[in-house]
Amino acid sequence: MKSNMFDIAGKTAIVTGATGVLGGSIAESLAEAGVKVVAMGRNQEKLDQKVETLKSLSSEKDSVMGFTCDILNVEELKKVRDSIVEAWGKIDILVNCAGGNIPAATLQESQSLFDLSLDGWNEVVDVNLNGSVYPSFVFGEVMAKQKKGNIINVSSMATYSAITRVPGYSVAKTGVNIFTQWLAMEMALKYSDKIRVNAIAPGFFIGEQNRKVLINPDGSLTERSDKILARTPMKRFGDITELNGAVQFLCSDAASFITGTILPIDGGFSSFSGV
Repeated sequence: MKSNMFDIAGKTAIVTGATGVLGGSIAESLAEAGVKVVAMGRNQEKLDQKVETLKSLSSEKDSVMGFTCDILNVEELKKVRDSIVEAWGKIDILVNCAGGNIPAATLQESQSLFDLSLDGWNEVVDVNLNGSVYPSFVFGEVMAKQKKGNIINVSSMATYSAITRVPGYSVAKTGVNIFTQWLAMEMALKYSDKIRVNAIAPGFFIGEQNRKVLINPDGSLTERSDKILARTPMKRFGDITELNGAVQFLCSDAASFITGTILPIDGGFSSFSGV
C-alpha cells in the first residue's frame, strides 16, 4: 500500500466539460496533484486556453492533452480513447463533467410544465444523462480490460427533492444516479472490484449558468437565493474548488471500498428539513 493512500500522482485522467467552470476546476486540481490530464471540450479556443493553464500547473512535461469532441458522438469518443491509450497506455480516471441546465429547458416564473419546449427537454436530458453514459461506455471499456479504474459522474441537488423550474435537468441527473449505481455493480461483478464508479452531487454554487437567477443586477441575492440559503445549514453558497477534494478522495486508494455512492457536497442542504 502507498505510504500516502490519498496520493493519485502518476494516474491518467479524462475530464469531459473541462472548459466549463466545474470541469476546469477539477482538471486543474488533478494536474496540481501530479495526474496526467486529458481535457475535453467543444470550443477549440477555450480548450487551447485550458490546456495551457493545465500545462503551467503540471510538474511533468507532456502530461496534458486536449481534444475537441462531441461527447454524444461515440465514434469521436473512440478516436479520443485510442489516442490516449496509444500515448499513455492506460486510462485510470474518467470525470464526466460535461452537462448543465440550458435556457430552453428552464421554466420562467410565469410558466408551467405545459409551456416547456420538448426540444429543450430532449437536449438537456441528452447532454446530462447520455453525456455521462456514452463516455463511461467508451472509456470504461479500457478500464474493464485493465481491471482497474475510477469513474466519477456529476449528480445534483435536483435529484434529492423537487426543485422548481428545472424538470428536465432534474430527471436527467436522477438518471445519472441510477446509472452510477448500476455501472458500479456491473464493473465490480463482471470485471474487477478495483473498478469503482461514484458520483458527486454538488449543492449550490454561483456560476455563469445560474448567476442571473441567484444574483440581482445590483449584486444583492434574489428570492431564490434566500430560499436556498434558508435550507443550507452552512448559510452560504459553495466555492467551486470545494468539489476538488472529494473527487481526488474518490479516485484514491483511500476510497478503495467505496463504489456506487452519490456524495453530496452541499453545505448540509440535502440533510436539512428546514425546521
